[in-house]
Amino acid sequence: MENTKVLISGASIGGPALAYWLERYGFEVTIVEVTQGLRDGGQAIDVRGPALEVAERMGILDLVRERRVQMRGMSMVDADGNELYRSEERTITAGDLDSPDIEILRDDLSHIIADAAGSGVEYLFGDSIAELDENDDGVRVTFRSGTVRTFDLVVGADGAHSNTRRLVFGPEERFISHLGTYLGVWTAPNFLGLDRWQVFHQMPGSAWGGGVMSVRDNEEVRVYLGFESEQPIAYDYRDTAAQKKILADALEGGGWELPRLLETMWDAPDFHFDAMAQIHMDSWSKGRVVLLGDAGYCGSPLSGQGTSMAMVGAYVLAGELKAAGGDHRAAFPAYERELRGYVAANQELALTNKARVDAQRDAEMGKDTEVVDFQDFGEIVNAFTVKDY
Repeated sequence: MENTKVLISGASIGGPALAYWLERYGFEVTIVEVTQGLRDGGQAIDVRGPALEVAERMGILDLVRERRVQMRGMSMVDADGNELYRSEERTITAGDLDSPDIEILRDDLSHIIADAAGSGVEYLFGDSIAELDENDDGVRVTFRSGTVRTFDLVVGADGAHSNTRRLVFGPEERFISHLGTYLGVWTAPNFLGLDRWQVFHQMPGSAWGGGVMSVRDNEEVRVYLGFESEQPIAYDYRDTAAQKKILADALEGGGWELPRLLETMWDAPDFHFDAMAQIHMDSWSKGRVVLLGDAGYCGSPLSGQGTSMAMVGAYVLAGELKAAGGDHRAAFPAYERELRGYVAANQELALTNKARVDAQRDAEMGKDTEVVDFQDFGEIVNAFTVKDY
């Protein structure tokens, strides 16, 4: 086995999942994460299709099921809070409630995977990569802390705004495709008294608005508020205060409980805000550096498949490195060949979902709508076959 010393940037889902498999295949794994620990907060995410098989092979499927979000159903309300529609069969965030898919809070899944990866994985919290200098023998990594170390391989699993991708492949603008929507997510008290229920409100004339879902035994809610913007908005994605103001200004004057929900935003410790966007790249690797999950092929929350793509991608990347005896020149192209079709289908699914929402909005406004050939969600989700390594 060669190239056994691996640095992973990012400790959300894909990074720890990759560490789990690499550590078991005999690699020495270090994860660098800019936050001071595993990051709290984030939306409810979904583990679907082949990602369920990956979770089972990791031995965490039963625990993931145990920690799943428990929902009884959902309601859509108007600006005055009057119920327009309810369902006890499906929800906006998870789809059909009788599906084998698992909806779980992002931070819960992150902790489960990191715990499963075990104590053999080294973590460098509160740090990030400042420079990468590749040579024939490895990658010399300079961290922002000033530490300098050399690794055989580097994996960028650091999200859609990947620092690793920027350092190796170039500026984000080359790869990002905006989908015309911004979304804020945070935790708030369950002041609506929801019992395993979610309530959403669509602002008149818009495909977006906001909603809440009760979580953690109904003790709190996760808030989702979003708005449309055809053109990308210039802002510092590290400046949380500025992001909160952008969201508050965009939703000012909104009906239902939007003003009260926005009030809870100002003190939320886990606020997250970003554009609905995708990352498209001709190649996910360059030399000894490779990208995983959102860093290389973000599908956006509109796909509902970001978590599954990261977990499956981690399994495939580690498996191909194992199969190639650590030779990245063989493993990285094999990883891409194995996963490209699955990724492309799921990214297209996000565009289909957006078209569906836009068509519904236009119909409600009395506009002529283009007929959309909607894809079979289940067919795409389950299209990938997990092979043995």
